[in-house]
Amino acid sequence: MSEISKRDSELVQRALQGDERAYTELLRLYRESVYYMMLKMIGNKDDAEDLTIEAFGKAFKRLVSYDTSWAFSTWLFKIASNNCIDQIRKKKKQKNPISIDSSYSDDDDESTIDLEADVLNPEEKLMRGQRIKEMHRIVEQLKPKYRLLVEMRYFKELSYEEISEELELPLGTVKAQLFRARELMHEILKHTINMI
Repeated sequence: MSEISKRDSELVQRALQGDERAYTELLRLYRESVYYMMLKMIGNKDDAEDLTIEAFGKAFKRLVSYDTSWAFSTWLFKIASNNCIDQIRKKKKQKNPISIDSSYSDDDDESTIDLEADVLNPEEKLMRGQRIKEMHRIVEQLKPKYRLLVEMRYFKELSYEEISEELELPLGTVKAQLFRARELMHEILKHTINMI
């Protein structure tokens, strides 16, 4: 086993035991490589950044299934590339535009196209308000450091870089802690649903 493999295996074990610094270190070690792979595949910086965070999120959730006979980087890159390919496929499916100026007919079949309005109807407004209230309730249950990060990222809509600068934290730490905050929110939501 190489020194890198030993280091990665140790970090994975620490992460599985709940050591957040191990997650941060894995993110720091591989974020740039995964990002440039995503950028090469997708060709858009914002999408590459989102896909990078998604890849780490999926990898960290599946960390218990990581087989140490493989290099951690190989396993991570496979998850990232599969996720990116899925994203590309989704975008291709969405790229079948229909012009509302042209008509469509098929001998016996006359088709109509329903267009959705950009504004919410009253029921949708009410449901959206309820979802926002529920989100705030869940965020309030987080530890203060996670609550602050979630509020800055999702309520104030600050970029990762802006959060990093404002809190004087390394970018990798911000991303790792936001990932952890999302996991905790998911657990809170799951627990809430199970109690209903």
